[in-house]
Amino acid sequence: MFRNHFIPGAPESQHFVQPGGSPGCALRQAYVQQAPAMATLFSNLDGMLFRCLIDEFWTLLSVSPGCYGLTGYRAEDLVGNRQNSLESLTHPEDRAAVRGTILAALDTGSRYSIEYRIVCRDGEEKWVLERGVGLRDEGGLRLLEAYLEDITDRVQAQIQLAETELRYRSIFESAVVGMFQSTESGRYLAANPALARLYGYPSPEALISSLADIASGLYVDPQRRDDFKELIQRDGRVTDFESEIICCDGSRIWIAEHAHAVRSSDGTFLYYEGTVEDITERHRHQSVLQHQATHDPLTGLPNRNLLADRLAQAVQLARRKSGKVALAFVDLDNFKVINDSLGHAAGDQLLIEISSRLRTALRGLDTVARYGGDEFVLILGEQVSPDDTKHLLERVLATVQAPLELAGHGLRINCSIGVSVFPDDAQDLDGLLRVADVAMYHAKESGKGQYCFYTRDLNQAAQDRFALETALGSAIENNELTVVYQPKVDGGGRVRGFEALVRWNSAGQGLVTPDRFIPLAEETGQILAIGEQVLYAACRAAASWPLVDGQALGVAVNLSARQLREPGLLALVSDALAVSGLPPECLELEITESMIMGDMEHTIRVLKSIKGLGVRIAVDDFGTGYSSLAYLQQLPIDTLKIDRSFVSGCNRGGKAMAIPHAIIFLGRSLDLHIVAEGVETEAEREILTVCGCNEFQGYLFSRPLQSAAVDAYLQAIIA
Repeated sequence: MFRNHFIPGAPESQHFVQPGGSPGCALRQAYVQQAPAMATLFSNLDGMLFRCLIDEFWTLLSVSPGCYGLTGYRAEDLVGNRQNSLESLTHPEDRAAVRGTILAALDTGSRYSIEYRIVCRDGEEKWVLERGVGLRDEGGLRLLEAYLEDITDRVQAQIQLAETELRYRSIFESAVVGMFQSTESGRYLAANPALARLYGYPSPEALISSLADIASGLYVDPQRRDDFKELIQRDGRVTDFESEIICCDGSRIWIAEHAHAVRSSDGTFLYYEGTVEDITERHRHQSVLQHQATHDPLTGLPNRNLLADRLAQAVQLARRKSGKVALAFVDLDNFKVINDSLGHAAGDQLLIEISSRLRTALRGLDTVARYGGDEFVLILGEQVSPDDTKHLLERVLATVQAPLELAGHGLRINCSIGVSVFPDDAQDLDGLLRVADVAMYHAKESGKGQYCFYTRDLNQAAQDRFALETALGSAIENNELTVVYQPKVDGGGRVRGFEALVRWNSAGQGLVTPDRFIPLAEETGQILAIGEQVLYAACRAAASWPLVDGQALGVAVNLSARQLREPGLLALVSDALAVSGLPPECLELEITESMIMGDMEHTIRVLKSIKGLGVRIAVDDFGTGYSSLAYLQQLPIDTLKIDRSFVSGCNRGGKAMAIPHAIIFLGRSLDLHIVAEGVETEAEREILTVCGCNEFQGYLFSRPLQSAAVDAYLQAIIA
């Protein structure tokens, strides 16, 4: 640290004082003259530079002039004086800790730093920071060189801060309003008793430990947490931020939050801080007023004012999912006759009854509104296919037509329905209503008690669907379906297995793509027979394949959602393995993400039973569903397959590679095997390999092969 720094004969202010005749005098005479500039530097230091023996007293050999300002002792009072040694200066309560820290550092040959108290000449206690290092002088004697500086002001400031925090904690704990601090990721850092009581938790600690994620665990609408953060980012704070939340006992209340972001001196975000109040009663009153403005007073259904908003929401969702929305214009048949003959009171009662029936017939995501008189409008969201809409409309007709008793009379009411579809027929409410009204009148003219679409295209589609369903049934019976196999290769291009895929070349329909007949087979239940045929064919084929590089090749077979729900699935898989002689570890069953998120407990039981056979489980098209990632830790999954939509163009990097990279990282963190589908370029394969992908499928390696072509493909590899 500082060596050979004494200047014999120089004034005390220019060097470390070492009075003659004291212990260590012979050692001090060995030190050589120090440069004047260094002596001046040492004399101007506020703290105390020193050198001491490593003994029971920490006997001082030399000190800088700053010792007087720090301790009240002059250099000649300290150097060589065991009564005023460094040990005696150290506060008695701190001596053991100081000695232990220094000796531990000396044992490892490292520098040390320690804060402790000293007792000055006048009895004042000061906090000091000592930093130093051990060394040996020219004679081999072990010494300590260190610097002691006064940090009393800093420590006192810390004590004052702690006291201030204690006072703040008292206010925090005693406040009658809820108070909190939370992280950006959505965990509570602190909560006061008032907030715990508001949310129904027995203590703040229980609240903090129970709510691991504020977005999903507290807010009824998890999106509110993102809204909260966006507003603070934009405005610096939120005021009267209203949300519905779920209490500990499952009840719901409305709250208003007032919060801001707390940042460090350099602007770094630390946490959110704010208050919460219960506004349930206020919100309930506002809701009553809002309901009166947007709902029909007779039936309680949404009125025209709310209808446009509900349609806008359904359209927005349809655009996001590239889906469709159906609008049905419902008119009661012969309502005027009933109203005139039985009276307006009976007519009102009839409208109330029909309103209730329409609600019952629809799903929770649909809307039924009273348009006026005996006219109702239905908004049917998320219509994937025309058949979805038809099933709903048929249920509406059957529900409305059920017998009822009105004013002592038994009646059977019919209705006529006109249907328009967004975006096919119109883009807005007025346009959809106009064409639906035209279709409704066509339904009345055609005999009433039925529905009619604005165009005839859907009727033609229904006929085509029926023809396809009939042809598919014949294909299953006549074994027209074939199984093809697409290779799966590792990073070195070596084939490791195949995926079995079903194909249909119909005598009457021509080549029918899987995206046409598989969904139909799922809906009609024909997928069970198809799945069974594919499973047995794939197992037989895989059992006949030769070893490649001394390893047996595996085969992957897709399971359908219906198969997963079938009680005989385990027996079917076991029999297919037994009949074919295929080792269980060579079979991999693929399920899609959406199949998992139904009955989770049932899915776990089924997959674990299959896994018990030794069969591998893969999740296909991963990342395309809307499910939580939590199931990855619960299910016995071996493989994740990255959907081709994320693979295409991933070599461009940036956003194109973000999702594949995230899936690979997630999968490897969970020790899962990663397979990329739809690889078509060498650049895609290279970047996926670098990221850690294990296997690849796609046209870059091979198109799906007929069974005979697989044999030739493998023979070429072996040769």
